[in-house]
Amino acid sequence: MFPALFGNGLHCPYCYRSFRAREIRFRCSGRVGTKKRCETKLDRVLADQMGDHDPQYPVFDGDGRKSTAVHDACYAETHYRVCPRCHSQLPVQFGQIDSKLIALVGAKDSGKTVYMTVLLHELMNDVGARIQASVLGADASTSTRFENVYQRVLYEKHELYSATRTAVAEKGGRRPLVFNLTIRGRNKVRSTLLSFYDTAGEDMNSERSIDQNVRYMTSADGIVLLLDPLQMRGARPHVDADALLPKLVPAEDSPSSVLANIVKQLQGSTGVKAGKRIDKPIAVAFTKMDALQSALPSGSPWHRTPSESAAFNEPDSVEVHRHMQALLHEWAGRNLDETLANSFTRYRLFGLSALGESPRLEGEDTQRVSERGVQPHRVEDPFLWLMSEFGAIRRTTKPAGE
Repeated sequence: MFPALFGNGLHCPYCYRSFRAREIRFRCSGRVGTKKRCETKLDRVLADQMGDHDPQYPVFDGDGRKSTAVHDACYAETHYRVCPRCHSQLPVQFGQIDSKLIALVGAKDSGKTVYMTVLLHELMNDVGARIQASVLGADASTSTRFENVYQRVLYEKHELYSATRTAVAEKGGRRPLVFNLTIRGRNKVRSTLLSFYDTAGEDMNSERSIDQNVRYMTSADGIVLLLDPLQMRGARPHVDADALLPKLVPAEDSPSSVLANIVKQLQGSTGVKAGKRIDKPIAVAFTKMDALQSALPSGSPWHRTPSESAAFNEPDSVEVHRHMQALLHEWAGRNLDETLANSFTRYRLFGLSALGESPRLEGEDTQRVSERGVQPHRVEDPFLWLMSEFGAIRRTTKPAGE
């Protein structure tokens, strides 16, 4: 998403607004210069845009194409570069590394927060080791929140999260989680910034509420759209007897309605001409496949354990895509698949299970992870496909299963 430092059209990984490199501003370091030390106070821009009311040192103008600047008020040098639109501190090397924004969207109760947590956990552990990658929080807030609010709840308390609050309900908006993904290649190390904005399902169910996320999706290089097959009437009769079957959501929360609203929003905001398709790769992932696995044939490619290779296995992915395509036609007819084909130049279908098996209901509204813990299956597939589309990881055409 972010071209070279001296290029144009940068996008903030926190507020997703665009600006030119020279517009980047600086925040005083608070160190003692040749004048009196600066004092902290409320940064109204940061408070209004990001909901951060902690006292901050002053923001001042400078040549954002440079890595440092001197604050005239105190003569102290600083390397803290901030977004000119929301005053969030920009990650180190912002604009110098090839950063990609992946928009994670889906309907209410499709499992976005669980998926995001498990995906990042896997990238920090087994999947990361496989593709020779490391993931670190790009800021202190991301590291702390991911550990305490997301990872600890799921992996230590074994609880599922309560519903994500809508962007409208969040005073000042929600702060994205921004990570620095580093992948070691054959000849060089490649770094990429990843920004995840945990949208609420209600933010995707109407044209009015989806507008709150327009900058997020418009700025995105790729989209992961999560759909719950258990919300498709054709799939519900095939759900395992011991699986937790959710209530059907209203029509405005259905997978087809969510997709229709996303297409409308992207077509309107990106200026897609009539008769043209959206040139943005979209990975459409069906969650909670563990609840349907007994109905899948024994030879289903979804059952296959992904290759241990660091490369993305294209033949395996295509086989899964075709299998999920056949299931989608059975569950919901051809319309959703045709909408994707007619609206996007590149799309692929995936099936995944973030937890490995259906959660247990404890009390009236508390869901807990199985006693066997989190056992994800194919959660990395949509992400790795997008990264291969970006050229961040290599592809292999080696036949699946070899």
